[in-house]
Amino acid sequence: MTKQILLGQTLGFCGNPLVEDWQDAVVFDSAGAVLIDGDRIVQTGPAAMLRAAHPDANVTDYGDALISAGFVDAHMHYPQTAMIASWGKQLIDWLNTYTFPEEARFADPAYAADIAGRTLDLALDHGTTTLTSFCTIHPASVDAFFGAAGARNMAVVAGKTCMDRNAPENLRDTPQSAYDDSKALLEKWHGKGRANYAITPRFSPTSTPDQLTALGALWAEHPDCLMQTHLSEQLPEIDWVRGLFPDARDYLDTYEAFGLLGEKGLYGHAIHLEPREIDRLRDVGAAVVHCPTSNTFIGSGLFDLMGLAKAGLSIGLATDTGGGSSFSMLRTMAAAYEIGQLRGTALHPAQLMWLATEGSAKALHMQGQIGHLGAGAMADITVIDLASTPAISQRSARASDIWDALFPTIMMGDDRAIRDVYVAGKRRA
Repeated sequence: MTKQILLGQTLGFCGNPLVEDWQDAVVFDSAGAVLIDGDRIVQTGPAAMLRAAHPDANVTDYGDALISAGFVDAHMHYPQTAMIASWGKQLIDWLNTYTFPEEARFADPAYAADIAGRTLDLALDHGTTTLTSFCTIHPASVDAFFGAAGARNMAVVAGKTCMDRNAPENLRDTPQSAYDDSKALLEKWHGKGRANYAITPRFSPTSTPDQLTALGALWAEHPDCLMQTHLSEQLPEIDWVRGLFPDARDYLDTYEAFGLLGEKGLYGHAIHLEPREIDRLRDVGAAVVHCPTSNTFIGSGLFDLMGLAKAGLSIGLATDTGGGSSFSMLRTMAAAYEIGQLRGTALHPAQLMWLATEGSAKALHMQGQIGHLGAGAMADITVIDLASTPAISQRSARASDIWDALFPTIMMGDDRAIRDVYVAGKRRA
């Protein structure tokens, strides 16, 4: 295979800047290079050294652009792409008014395929090379997403969303069909190419105890799979859960009691956690996923990023499209910064970039494979223009260091800041 060398400013990580000094976790080179052989990164290091060692490699010089691992979106809903930025509702009303009617359209495989391709292309436009998505109850929606991702050679995580109550009749399955459909889809897709299956109860209010039991049993049979759901997003939702599960100790217990708490669990939002819930999530090694644009757009609350990081939880970052109001992980980082400010912590650009790459990859148990600019990782790479608009350019021109140059792009950047994207070593046309 032909070797490639990408030249530019390179940014990677050797540690977790949320729990150690960010200076000790960062690997930055202002005159760096990434050596790619086929679909994987072979080495990163000084440009002069790699060029001298590999004179036969094809070279692409990005100048002062920043070369990063591709962004990893740890929680989103591809069926909500077409209804993103729908006005004026909080969670339950928003689901009933916008989400459920749109998801019903995914009974049509052609519609599902169209939206799946659209979602993945929008993600790539914004430098995101891995998505973790809920599908709908329709098996065809899962086939559409994995099929579209396979055509683009993208690493993705997805699963059939399961609901057997508190949803429109045309969006309800049963405990048995949820188990059977999920098992068949898992066996069809999991580990095929770059596809990863996640068992997917939407959240406990839309699943009966029988369905949660069935999905817990399926996860026990396939512990190598992820399990994704929602947890403690809004206070009215938590009250609803208390009424539906009067014997549960807390919201997390509505999953734990049915075998849906484990190391490979992904729990979206997790804003209003009880101390016991934090302890249990840490003890089992589960991950929570911060969805900042969604949390502000739907009025859910302020995620305690640094508090949960200090408590030892694994944390990913996500757009939560379409409750989230942007497809951009740059905008998502900006929103995480703003929420951090409201909670009294100014997140450093290194911490934000880590969340969008290494942090989300770790939450997905794919660390070292995606979200990583280092040897052995798949060559999923995003090249970021640090002067993509006049407003950003005039600010970054005054920068004293890389962080001062990067931060305006995090706060004001969009798809125009994405100069190039590589998926498995292949530059996106």
